[in-house]
Amino acid sequence: MSLPSIAPYPMPRAHELPASRPDWSPDPRRAVLLVHDMQRYFLAPFSRTEEPVSVLTEHIGTLATRARALGVPVVYTAQPGEQPPAERGLLDDFWGRGPAAAFAEDPGVVAIVDELAPEPGDEVLTKWRYSAFQRSPLAELLDGWGRDQLLITGIYAHIGCMVTAVEAFMRDVQPFLVADAVADFSRDHHEQALTWTAQRCGVVTSTARTLGALEATTVEAPA
Repeated sequence: MSLPSIAPYPMPRAHELPASRPDWSPDPRRAVLLVHDMQRYFLAPFSRTEEPVSVLTEHIGTLATRARALGVPVVYTAQPGEQPPAERGLLDDFWGRGPAAAFAEDPGVVAIVDELAPEPGDEVLTKWRYSAFQRSPLAELLDGWGRDQLLITGIYAHIGCMVTAVEAFMRDVQPFLVADAVADFSRDHHEQALTWTAQRCGVVTSTARTLGALEATTVEAPA
């Protein structure tokens, strides 16, 4: 029930992305960037120097840097190292003890990878379930900021990223799954998440398209 070994695969390119049903566009006045579970534990099964992860970390870093410059809030999720059975619940039946087992030997396994470490002003939310909304203040943060778009990056595309997109949709928050800023167990799983999201709950886009849309809207500087 542990994480599988993940073979390298090519990150989807813009021309390979499925067409999305809605025509939403990211707006820096409405958006929040989500960096989903980019922890050492979840990246361990990948080769860090090959695709998809080599592209994944570069693209998330680029998006986060630009988001901060444009005043777009950056929110991270991270599973905790200590997860009592009552807190972990049914996840044990699918994934065993998860990062909790490795945490006992190396507390650093739950840290966000160094190249994407949160910066002052970013929010880091404790993650307990697939959806970043469950048992977290994410919805309240969005409401408080007056924002109704969620730019989703991280891992794994067909699990937490896609489920977070579904829940965002059900909360009337427009989800954008950034196809070349997420990664998965395989190219097939990756494409499954993109196709379902595009057809049922959100917009599938690329890093370049996301940056272009954010840049296209002028943001008023704070007084």
